[in-house]
Amino acid sequence: MRLNSHPSGRHFLQIPGPTNVPDRILRAMDHPTIDHRGPEFNALAKKVLRSVRQVFQTKQPVIVYPASGTGAWEAALVNTLSSGDLVLMWETGHFASLWKKMADKLGIKSEFLGGDWRKPADPAAIEKRLKEDKDHTIKAVCIVHNETSTGVVSDIGAVRRAIDSARHPALLLVDTISSLGSIDYRHDAWGVDVTVAGSQKGLMLPPGLSFNAVSEKAVAASKSSKMPKAFWNWEEMLAANANGWFPYTPATNLFYGLNEACDMLLEEGLDAVFARHARHAEATRTAVNAWGLEILCSDEKAYSGSLTAIVMPEGHDADAFRKVALENFNLSLGQGLSKVAGKIFRIGHLGDFNDLMLMGTLSGVEMALGLAKVPHKTGGVQAALTYLRDTAPGARG
Repeated sequence: MRLNSHPSGRHFLQIPGPTNVPDRILRAMDHPTIDHRGPEFNALAKKVLRSVRQVFQTKQPVIVYPASGTGAWEAALVNTLSSGDLVLMWETGHFASLWKKMADKLGIKSEFLGGDWRKPADPAAIEKRLKEDKDHTIKAVCIVHNETSTGVVSDIGAVRRAIDSARHPALLLVDTISSLGSIDYRHDAWGVDVTVAGSQKGLMLPPGLSFNAVSEKAVAASKSSKMPKAFWNWEEMLAANANGWFPYTPATNLFYGLNEACDMLLEEGLDAVFARHARHAEATRTAVNAWGLEILCSDEKAYSGSLTAIVMPEGHDADAFRKVALENFNLSLGQGLSKVAGKIFRIGHLGDFNDLMLMGTLSGVEMALGLAKVPHKTGGVQAALTYLRDTAPGARG
């Protein structure tokens, strides 16, 4: 298969990540590679490490690894826990399940709550379980903020309040891989101990960087953690980062891009970024409802601003539909994973994205539904157009 073999025109990459990389970031990464031990990189690193804290809405350190989000999962676990420790997790979907499997592989005991993949974590159930844990054997609560496989968002502030109400010392570890820079997230205000993130979604970068935002409590826990760690060791990273350096070679050109990404998000303003994503998500759901299709997330309060997962009608294969969309309209849609494979497709509407890009996406979906003979009503595109027109900045005067 040839690279860049798509037909003329723009390829619509509307999976929930990796997302489209804007030209501004591509041009930044095109700079010549510099000495990662020299003064130029030192100045860049200091600026980036300051700026990225604003994106996480924290005053605490944010550690940056040359890795995918999976690496950040592992770093969060091995720096705060010891073999045999028990963690409480909530099964919101495929990625929550993978994080649990990782914990199991590392010798960490994990307990899964929930499981229907359609609803968010239940703070009341978490509080109840923690109150039952009189001996405080549970060392951490691990939650995926925005479950990429299902489009379900959990209320992290409410989970923190549940932990506090139970008077339990467990750490709070949160995966924001598909929500950071897209959905409101507050590391400090919500009392999160470790926030996990990746570069390839709301941050609008290619894959290759991962993040741990760490609280003072998490850093203190790392001092007594007995898990083996070398590459992921926070202590070495924090010591080097304090002076704008890294203990091993960082992804220098991705740092150019990260610097630009932070600038773009902060120039737009985080509140405006979150509102933009929420508006595009609502327009997408407006189209889905007009088509007469079902949204996988069954709790309206937990709808995602990053993506929408759509259930295929009985007897129709989501992957066959996705193939029609790609081959006819150069449109890539997200597939269903594990439990929902072949049963759903996902529309990503996050990152560098605007109204006309969304309408191109929804037009491709509606045409593909017709070509694939998927039972639906027409008019979803028009419903979304009307919503976007009526909520456009110029309509508010």
